[in-house]
Amino acid sequence: MTNSLSEKIKELKVSRNSIILAHNYQLAEIQDAADFVGDSLELSIKASQIKDASLIVFCGVCFMAETAKILSPTKTVIMPDINAGCPMANMITGEDVRKLKRDNPDAKVVCYVNSTAEVKAESYICCTSANAQKIVESIKDTDDIIFIPDKYLGMNTAKKVPGKKFIYWNGYCPTHMRIMPQDIERAKQEHSSAVVIVHPECRTDVVELADQASSTGGMLKFAKEANAKEIIVGTEIGMLHRLQKENPDKKFYPVTDKAVCPNMKLTTLEKLLWALEEVKTEITVEKDVADRARKAIERMIES
Repeated sequence: MTNSLSEKIKELKVSRNSIILAHNYQLAEIQDAADFVGDSLELSIKASQIKDASLIVFCGVCFMAETAKILSPTKTVIMPDINAGCPMANMITGEDVRKLKRDNPDAKVVCYVNSTAEVKAESYICCTSANAQKIVESIKDTDDIIFIPDKYLGMNTAKKVPGKKFIYWNGYCPTHMRIMPQDIERAKQEHSSAVVIVHPECRTDVVELADQASSTGGMLKFAKEANAKEIIVGTEIGMLHRLQKENPDKKFYPVTDKAVCPNMKLTTLEKLLWALEEVKTEITVEKDVADRARKAIERMIES
């Protein structure tokens, strides 16, 4: 059945002149069906560079598809499941950002890309989990940083940039919050030869117990270059499929099987096929919002 669905998806992908993007946390069969697998910004940039594709099918969550639309305004962007949202992105609104700016007029807003288009539009600059330190350091005209929406990424970044004063928003990733210090300790006991890598969206006490904290892209690089043959992975469990696929000679263990994002798992092969068949659930962003959000993203890329 899966092979039949995959073949139909391949045929429709060509006839629709489309490109399929899948986040690293998607189901294994979705990752295998995609043209590109990666983190959200990486995928959106990649899609913007492919000039002959007129349709982008984003297998991820809503803010990711919005970012793809912002960077490819002339292309149609759809999602296989429009209900795939991001709880952290929904923890802050544009009005919340405007209030933060009013209350802290000397501060610059650094916005994690895991946020809505409206929130990006109110921000000075965007960052990723990979470049947060670099982006904060690039801001020279103030030491006051409003970091939104993920307080844990902010706190983990602040430790590396002691000269800056961070103002946090109380946002967080519920999936990464499920990873607890005792999970790290237990995993180390069970796999004593393994090294531990976690995502910087994790709690600070979890990051402190890890050998390294990295973005999903950083995890792939670490896994490829590390001498260790066993790696404990502290992020959404969908990441293990790609890690294992690209490093068949190594073993990967989830730090906990509770680190599952239900929104990421909403996309199935059936829904992907239906999206290509019907070209529905289109993602749109108002031009004014998109233009302002794009500036924050471009400022990051140029930094």
